[in-house]
Amino acid sequence: MATIAPVTGLDGDVPISAIDVSDATFYANDSWRPVFARLRAEAPVHHQANSPFGPFWSVSSHADIMAVEARPDIFSSSHEFGGITVVDLFGEYNLPQFIAMDRPRHSDQRRVVAPAFGPSEIARMAIEVRSRTRELVDALPIGETFDWVDRVSIELTTGMLAILFGYPWEKRRDLTLWSDWGGDIEAALNPATKDIRQQHLIDMTHALDALMAERKAKPPSGDLISAMAHSDAMGDMPFQERTGNYILLIVGGNDTTRNSMSGMVEAFNRYDGEWEKLEADHSLIPNAISETLRWQTPLAHMRRTANQDSEIAGHAVKAGDKLVLWYISGNRDESVFPDAERFDIARANARRHLSFGFGVHRCVGARLAELQIAVLMEELLARKLFPRQVGEAEYVAQCFVHGFRKLPVVLERR
Repeated sequence: MATIAPVTGLDGDVPISAIDVSDATFYANDSWRPVFARLRAEAPVHHQANSPFGPFWSVSSHADIMAVEARPDIFSSSHEFGGITVVDLFGEYNLPQFIAMDRPRHSDQRRVVAPAFGPSEIARMAIEVRSRTRELVDALPIGETFDWVDRVSIELTTGMLAILFGYPWEKRRDLTLWSDWGGDIEAALNPATKDIRQQHLIDMTHALDALMAERKAKPPSGDLISAMAHSDAMGDMPFQERTGNYILLIVGGNDTTRNSMSGMVEAFNRYDGEWEKLEADHSLIPNAISETLRWQTPLAHMRRTANQDSEIAGHAVKAGDKLVLWYISGNRDESVFPDAERFDIARANARRHLSFGFGVHRCVGARLAELQIAVLMEELLARKLFPRQVGEAEYVAQCFVHGFRKLPVVLERR
């Protein structure tokens, strides 16, 4: 993809029309903040005429994002129109999944999965989450540099996925591999990598199909694969739809939580005094989780497609137009979150973050994500441990998953 202009030139020297916020460079070098600040100030609904992903509307303010999300019958999520990311995937690369469907099919399939994340299941899983987190934290080295992303964020979330799927524990890093490729829309766009990505997803589908066949032959067992296998809405999906739903559950259950666990460490290291607030008052943990999700924003955007002529914030939107909802920008909207760049675990309205989406497509696994982050915070606090960042973070180079490749830390006793 083309190299962007230096960030120092984005204060007015570069015309708005020349700024493409889908450029992965902004996210790879963590320079996206001033770009979106300018968009929110000058053009919160902005038509990007030229990008590697084709033309699209950038929606960058909190209120406008919610206005689009609140009208799912006009602004479609359907794979038939291109799906939920800025990249258009059609033909063999088009992967139907319930988040990329409109009502009623979206509702029918979501109902199959939702009970696995209900209050009683979350309470049951909390025991397992606690046990695995304690075991992992107790095995971490004290006073030695290690990669938090690999040793903590990936290991905890991949383990949780293996349990949810009933996937063989010794092969759990398969889920990490598939998540990395499935969430990488840059790889889906690039002719040199899109077929490699597709093959990984095919391999994933064959592996999980084998589990699906096993579960279908047995009584329901409670895991997600079993629930899908025994349902009318998802038990006999075609191959591409199975692929789409598998990768949705893997990326949704892995990349988002794992990048929030890493973003948590970066945020507490950037803003002195916030961890001390948490040490002094553990009742701040729920709000600290919301603030972490807001500040990090593990998925930078979601996409909708207008299925009829409409308007957003006074701009005429034509049927077929692509709208990219930049959650990463809405979560920095100063009109909603004063001093929005600051990480403040006592922020009064942190729960207004957009990181789980809004409306009918709000993240089905939100409670589980919050549980995993909460337990990690609690177990670190219980041991008086703090992960001190000791080097530069390495960020994912893409505009969909907003996250980390590496984050060097040293665990300190306090």
